[in-house]
Amino acid sequence: MRITELNIYPLKSARGISLAQSQITAEGLAGDRRAVLVDASGHFITQREMQALATVSVVPEQGGLRISAEGKGEILAKPSDRRLDATVWKSVIDAAIATDEANETLSGWLGRDVMLVFFDEQSRRIANPEWAGDETPVTFSDGYQILVTTTASLAALNANMAANGEDQVGMERFRANIVLETDEAWAEDRWASLEINGIRLDLVKPCTRCIMTTQDQTTGSRDVPSPMKAMGRLRMSADRRVPGVLFGWNVTPRGVGSIAVGDIAKIVEEREEGWPLKRRG
Repeated sequence: MRITELNIYPLKSARGISLAQSQITAEGLAGDRRAVLVDASGHFITQREMQALATVSVVPEQGGLRISAEGKGEILAKPSDRRLDATVWKSVIDAAIATDEANETLSGWLGRDVMLVFFDEQSRRIANPEWAGDETPVTFSDGYQILVTTTASLAALNANMAANGEDQVGMERFRANIVLETDEAWAEDRWASLEINGIRLDLVKPCTRCIMTTQDQTTGSRDVPSPMKAMGRLRMSADRRVPGVLFGWNVTPRGVGSIAVGDIAKIVEEREEGWPLKRRG
């Protein structure tokens, strides 16, 4: 099997950037989730509550981000010398606040007071050691370093949607970092570790999915086909530690290096059993 897509999301919940190749660091794909919007209390903001983030595009540039929104223009946002404790789920991260000018512009675009904060060299966050092991660094992602999905699993999901009179969805709904071309649906449930270009990648926890999968990733609209019912029919977790519907796996890298679209992914370790799922009639 081979890599068919590599994606990073420099601003959490904004549009992604497709890459031909990427560096893998201990934190995941280089440049991924290095910035996030927060409210006045420092709590993170995503498409879950602000659908308009799907209309925001970003490009890393000159120590900051060039940010644009459809019909709004563009700005170059850079960190200031001020800092803030940003909260992403249960993690509190010391982050650099963007300049006042950038924050005022973004607040005007989005119709709500927001602050842009950056994960910089002073920032530190560790993934949950129960799943990822001790001291594995992560940025502003939901919890782990890399998200992997597979083409065969998307095809199976879409086949179930079609069989139930529902329209299909694209892989962009799942905001994966690495997409692998595969023949067998849900085979990833048995994979414990992969190797790509000499880098070991451990599949540490399946990814529970939320309302963001129901939103168009260009417009933010929810008036589009939703995969949630199909995931509920096919992929409802039976493990109480990870409740909800599943699609894709969270991955922790055990090395550094470079990977590219077209690289071969090899299975180096498998689980005896796949992830337990609830059976639907």
